[in-house]
Amino acid sequence: MKKLLLTFSLIALSSTINAQWVSQGTGFSVASRGLSEIKIVDANTVWALAYDGSAPTPPATTNPSIQEMTLTTDGGGTWNSKTINIGDPLLEINNISPVSGTTAWLSALIPADGNGVIYKTTDGGDNWTQQLANGFQTTGDSFLNGVYFWNANEGVAYGDPTGTGSSRKFEIYRTTDGGNNWTAVTGANLPVALASEYGYNNSPIVVGNTIWMTTSKGRLFRSSDKGATWVAYQTPIADFGGYSTPGTSGNAHFSDVNKGCLLRAVGTTTPVYTFYTTTNGGQTWSAGTTFTGTRKILNYIPGTNTIVATSQATPVGTSISTDNGTTWTDLEPTGVTQRGASAFLSASIGWCAGFSGTDPFSDGIFKLTGPLANQSITKAKFSVYPNPASSNVTIAATDVDSFNLSVTDITGKIVLAKSLNGMENTVDISALSSGAYFFTLSSDNKKEVVKILKN
Repeated sequence: MKKLLLTFSLIALSSTINAQWVSQGTGFSVASRGLSEIKIVDANTVWALAYDGSAPTPPATTNPSIQEMTLTTDGGGTWNSKTINIGDPLLEINNISPVSGTTAWLSALIPADGNGVIYKTTDGGDNWTQQLANGFQTTGDSFLNGVYFWNANEGVAYGDPTGTGSSRKFEIYRTTDGGNNWTAVTGANLPVALASEYGYNNSPIVVGNTIWMTTSKGRLFRSSDKGATWVAYQTPIADFGGYSTPGTSGNAHFSDVNKGCLLRAVGTTTPVYTFYTTTNGGQTWSAGTTFTGTRKILNYIPGTNTIVATSQATPVGTSISTDNGTTWTDLEPTGVTQRGASAFLSASIGWCAGFSGTDPFSDGIFKLTGPLANQSITKAKFSVYPNPASSNVTIAATDVDSFNLSVTDITGKIVLAKSLNGMENTVDISALSSGAYFFTLSSDNKKEVVKILKN
């Protein structure tokens, strides 16, 4: 479809969050590089696509397309930013799908005609080779939406429908040899597309061998066999991106192959948000309830009932639900910075996007360095002062008699650990280097993280 659908979410540093988020530099030499996608391969390997987060230069109304990425293979200790050299600056990159620290695929298209191409790298993004030269080339109909690979061999590329009448079906190709050869999915393996039904340019939803893609008619196309066969389910959303039904949009998310949720927005000036859940992979949905959260960009911790909600609009910050969206707790106060795209490997491993700073080594992404979702943890009442501090800090506890202190630096390294007793303690930090530190204070089921600046 001739429209880009991106979901941005992010989690950053907080003085009250039940976890620690450490700022890392994404390596971009240009300030305000945001991240439209973060793809976690494992605890060490993460790829991310960049976009221009600066304000458009008048009279432009949109930011220019950016062909840039960043990559870490050491858990975020270092990030290497790179230009994606695919030979045509007019190509708009839809999404990226990595399977290792060296191998990834991306989808790109020419927005003017929708014709798309798939590219593969085997050297960490330094060089890219075009694949699927004959796919997505029907001018006026083809429109490449995305690509996904499960491993080094098996992948799928998908785009808008082609054909007419009962032959109008989404254009989908599969490969089982790393993209050297692609086979079109045809016939009874694909449902007929509805009139004026299109897809959206974004990463698919994937859990195990199951993949979902969203459409402009509010349908979820689902395959449980890595794209070989597909079914279509109608959702309570009329349109996932507002193309066919202006003013209506939404996002689908899945924790496992059965459990998922939808957040529907109706209206543009003051949208009304409705929340739905499914327990059968999207075949049927619960009756909608008014969404009670304060942040509205949702993301599951895989395999759990925990949903993380973030926001780039007021109120920015992070919220969490540990009961599949029934109730929400705000983890960050108002007034924090914008929260963009996020990705989680588990409740304790994740990254979320920010914006690059004035040098390659400051800001751009945040790493989770502690458990995010712990249903038994509640906030304790601690005061840590002075802040900033130069030699000593005082920790005052109002409702616990004993607690543990763990101090980490901005890399997540523990630099100090103590067991403390009493309502007030003085801690010597004179040996620490100047910079930011995170004081984790915990007792039984209570925990708080406080950011302290050391002069």
